[in-house]
Amino acid sequence: QVQLVESGGGLVQAGGSLRLSCVVSGRTLSSIGMSWFRQAPGKERDFVAAISWNGGSTYYADSVKGRFTISRDNAKNTVYLQMNSLKPEDTAVYYCAGKETTASWWRSETASSYNYWGQGTQVTVSA
Repeated sequence: QVQLVESGGGLVQAGGSLRLSCVVSGRTLSSIGMSWFRQAPGKERDFVAAISWNGGSTYYADSVKGRFTISRDNAKNTVYLQMNSLKPEDTAVYYCAGKETTASWWRSETASSYNYWGQGTQVTVSA
């Protein structure tokens, strides 16, 4: 059984930074396409970033491009999201998501495409 567990959320002032982690268990991370999503109150779950199996390719939503960085350490079965220059509009519950795939580079901005989800971690950015 695959489990994803996020950590690293919290309260930060605008302009600050946070690093989220997502530990994957139950599967070898290299066989899972990984992404981050976020969901603000009353809104849909939105795509944030995706990363290829070896970390060589990344893809970002326009709203976070240049501020957020996704990375992965397959040896540690962990995916990270470094968030810099945070804004109040980044406030949301952040989820890591995974899909089993044999593709070396798979991504989707559609939440329903993913097989696995973490429980989420709250990020709150104050003005």
